[in-house]
Amino acid sequence: MGKEEITRSGVLIADRSTHMTSLVAQMLRNLGRKDIREATDANQAMIELKRRNYEVLIIDDALDGMDGVAFTRQLRAWTECENRLIPIIMMSSAPDAKRIAEARDAGVTEFLRKPFASNHLQTRLTSIAANPRGFIEAGEYKGPDRRRKTVDVEQDRRDAARASKAS
Repeated sequence: MGKEEITRSGVLIADRSTHMTSLVAQMLRNLGRKDIREATDANQAMIELKRRNYEVLIIDDALDGMDGVAFTRQLRAWTECENRLIPIIMMSSAPDAKRIAEARDAGVTEFLRKPFASNHLQTRLTSIAANPRGFIEAGEYKGPDRRRKTVDVEQDRRDAARASKAS
């Protein structure tokens, strides 16, 4: 048995279909990723996430044992897990706007509609690397900051408004 290669850029793929995990793993290899692990159900994925750190989790919405949204909520709330803050890319074959919003509200970072090409996967990985989002813990929500834009607030304008009211 060969020695396991563990890198700082490890990716965990969780999908109930071994064909899909193999396909996504091949896409990742073609994109230059080497450290790829696969899980076919929620239990395997949790064990793998306890075992070591990953850079990204790619998870199917219809994962066996627990759907992807519930899995994401559980992972984000699991304070003892070092992987609770990692970016999560969710895959789904038939998502509607409501399900995509549920995934976002559970703490999913990016979303992919199946079937997808490797360039779509690359776009999500590039977005995650180029625009890291802070982790938010507020009330029921635990996950990446859902705001994609940073808006600069003109402090001078606020100060001028306060000064005019004081006059």
